Amino acid sequence: MALWAQMTPKLQYLPTETLNELYPDTFPLDVRHYLASWIEEQRWENFDVDNMEQEPQARRLLDQMVHLLQEVAQHNPNVVERVKLQHISRNLVCTTNIPNPYDFCWFKGLLATNGTPQPAREDSKTDVDNLVLKVLEIQSCRQTLHQLQEDLNWEKQEMESIQGQNELDPQHSDQVTRQNRIQQLEYNYSVCAKKRMQLLQEAVCALELCQSCLILRIKSWRWEQHRATIGLHFDDNLGPLQTCNLRQELMLVKRDHGGVEQFHTLQESLAHLLQTLIQNSLVVDKQPPQVIKTQSKFSTTVRYLLGEKMAPGKPVLLKAQIITEAYRIKGSKVSLLYTAILEHNTASKNTCATFRNMSIRKIKRADRKGSESVTEEKFALLFTTELTITGCESPYSIQTISLPVVVIVHGSQEINAMATIIWDCAFSEPNRIPFIVPERVPWKQMCEALSSKFMSEVQTQQGLDRYNFHFLAQKIFDQPDISEDFSNMPVSWAQFNKEVLPGRNFTFWQWFEGVMDLTKKCLRDYWSEKLIFGFIGKQHLHVILQNKPNGTFLLRFSDSEIGGITIAYVGPSDNVGRKIQNIQPFTKKDLDSAGLGDRIRDINCITHVYPDLPKNEVFKKFFTGVGDQCSSTASIPPDTPMDIYGQSMSNVYGPNMCVSD
Repeated sequence: MALWAQMTPKLQYLPTETLNELYPDTFPLDVRHYLASWIEEQRWENFDVDNMEQEPQARRLLDQMVHLLQEVAQHNPNVVERVKLQHISRNLVCTTNIPNPYDFCWFKGLLATNGTPQPAREDSKTDVDNLVLKVLEIQSCRQTLHQLQEDLNWEKQEMESIQGQNELDPQHSDQVTRQNRIQQLEYNYSVCAKKRMQLLQEAVCALELCQSCLILRIKSWRWEQHRATIGLHFDDNLGPLQTCNLRQELMLVKRDHGGVEQFHTLQESLAHLLQTLIQNSLVVDKQPPQVIKTQSKFSTTVRYLLGEKMAPGKPVLLKAQIITEAYRIKGSKVSLLYTAILEHNTASKNTCATFRNMSIRKIKRADRKGSESVTEEKFALLFTTELTITGCESPYSIQTISLPVVVIVHGSQEINAMATIIWDCAFSEPNRIPFIVPERVPWKQMCEALSSKFMSEVQTQQGLDRYNFHFLAQKIFDQPDISEDFSNMPVSWAQFNKEVLPGRNFTFWQWFEGVMDLTKKCLRDYWSEKLIFGFIGKQHLHVILQNKPNGTFLLRFSDSEIGGITIAYVGPSDNVGRKIQNIQPFTKKDLDSAGLGDRIRDINCITHVYPDLPKNEVFKKFFTGVGDQCSSTASIPPDTPMDIYGQSMSNVYGPNMCVSD
């Protein structure tokens, strides 16, 4: 309540437009006024706006706020205010989005990071508060100075009139009184001007802190957008960044520009801050595809977060060019691709340029070194424009670039091109020089990227476990018999997608991508319900199945074939013992003709899924009932596995039905 008590007397000096910006429909001024004490008692600094786990806590706060608002409305004697508050509370109840703390009270200065977890400044929650108060005080000082100047002008005019009438009597009482009053007014003006100067200096400092926080949030948004390629959470809503885009800064620069001109140091500081803000407010809202095939059409959207502050006049043209890695080194550019107009939508308050039906007809590539493939070369779209901000005389040249893209000429190059993108998005550093990325990374970092990408691609909440990671490490490092911890072992780009795996004709990424594609298209539910063991090596397979009874099986991804899943099971051996066998892998083509559940049902030699669950109970929900005729086909021995069409599985998979996979 103390903060609101300080701010309330000064709100009268703010224009209606500014008040509407400070208190939008999502957080009306009435709520701030009537619930001031409750709002200032909350610990907003404990909220992380990107932490989805805090949604229930945010919802509870919203419910509490609505309840308090309804109580205030109920006891309000003014019928107009009562109806208005009831209307606001109903709107808050009906909202479909769980508001984050920033929506409740943006001026609480919620903490931000630049893409990686780090301690936030403890005092950042007061930065915006301080700035708002300083600006309000500056507004008050201006009003006072204006009034003092008018009074001073009046007294001087009266003084001149009195002097004209009493030239022979300089000690005339009226003249002395006027002189004393003028001196007092000049003194008061001087004191107020000094106070205003001090407030301006303090406001610039507060402004710098606020802007640093905002720039970090913009960079964080860009970084999360980059990392979303490997499946990490990304909220693509730019609204909070746009609405909190330091309205106070432009307000301060624009409304106090006349006063700042007297103070060159402050003027230079403000100019630098404004230029930094303007140049950081151009962002690629909707990225182009990161793998682009020549001659194919694509689109992208660029947003300017300060669109409402652009000076009216001729349309602002945004240019799009494609740049290579050599651009940052040599300054070389490829010719202009497309142009679009930055258009302001008054309804959404967004200022965007949408490039529709773009295409790259041909691409000029850099000279390749050694065995470097065309799918390893990265490009980006460079967006540039020149615009003027209201209140600023000179135009600003600004630019931003898209995420890295790889340009291909044939669909067969897509998987290798995506490997380049995955490596870049997973392992590049924040604020790097485009397109720098390390050649080697620790295996544990690779594990995080693989699991995130797998979950994102398959659309599942079930990630990879430590057994999966261990097998993947054995595979990529070609050390199948080692049980050591691979966490800190470095894995290189060449091992990821340049060198083929030993004994195979494909790379690690090509194999892993094939597994993801098969799981996404045919096995999502099986995987999500943990019915697929997944990535497991033969050594581990033998350890967990060696003491299991005949018919025990598990589902594992094929080690020898891209995009295959196989059934490993315990069966009788020729020596009256037991042995572990693998059925020839099922591919997408196989599973399109007969689902995995039906195939498991119709293979008679497997009975219990690991560790000891009856298959007919576990997989019953996946049975379609198409293959029931198998059990009644008298011409085929009862122990011969069959497909859903009644065909002997030995005809499908060969005479022994199993392979060494």
